[in-house]
Amino acid sequence: MDVLEIFGYFGALLIGMVLGLIGGGGSILTVPILVYLMAVNPMTATAYSLFVVGTSSLFGAYKNFKKGLVDLKTALVFAAPAFLGVYATRRYLMPALPNEFFIMEGVLITKNLAIMVFFAMIMILASIAMIRNNKVVQNEEEQVISYNYSMIILEGAVVGVLTGIVGAGGGFLIIPALVLFAKLSMKKAVATSLLIIAIKSLFGFIGDIQNIDIDWVFLLSFTALSITGIFLGIYFSKHIPGHKLKKSFGWFVLIMGLYILYKELF
Repeated sequence: MDVLEIFGYFGALLIGMVLGLIGGGGSILTVPILVYLMAVNPMTATAYSLFVVGTSSLFGAYKNFKKGLVDLKTALVFAAPAFLGVYATRRYLMPALPNEFFIMEGVLITKNLAIMVFFAMIMILASIAMIRNNKVVQNEEEQVISYNYSMIILEGAVVGVLTGIVGAGGGFLIIPALVLFAKLSMKKAVATSLLIIAIKSLFGFIGDIQNIDIDWVFLLSFTALSITGIFLGIYFSKHIPGHKLKKSFGWFVLIMGLYILYKELF
């Protein structure tokens, strides 16, 4: 095992800790860690990411469910279009994409390059959402839950397709949607988002099983470290203010996104 792989396994622990601390965001690190530290092919890395993120989030959702913070009806309303979107994307869209797209100014644009560039753009958007820390989605008050079904279904489908392409959970899109369109408090939105992320990520991974060769020993050991991290994150979340961590982590994700763009394009 070389030094990069050791850092990669520490990264798996970090992914879970961030998910446990701030309820999302950690999954955005999974693909870069798998690609740059563990030398996994980008297409395979997005599939592995769905399993790691989905399984880790499921454990986190269970912990929150025992605390009475997960709104099951909202999770199912949002998750239905999301998991259909992510499953269709992984099962049919991603395998159908050509390995080589086109040549631009002497540079061959391949599927792997396109995945990483698109992923970097998603990272930058996610970082901006975390850094801005929009007050609209900080609401902690309990409200009468109501559903804007059309917007929830549309948002769920969009998040599902994005998750299918980049292999990230999409918590930075899900949490604001739950606050704005389902009128959940911020605390319940964070907890409920973990269940949604778990459902759609694991369904997306099912769409991959027939398309890629899976190294189960590696995948399960990496996932086990991420699950350990989520329990550590949930424990430390009692002592560390999440909103401060979220903004700091947002800056880290922004730097990572810009680095990936630079590395892949230049």
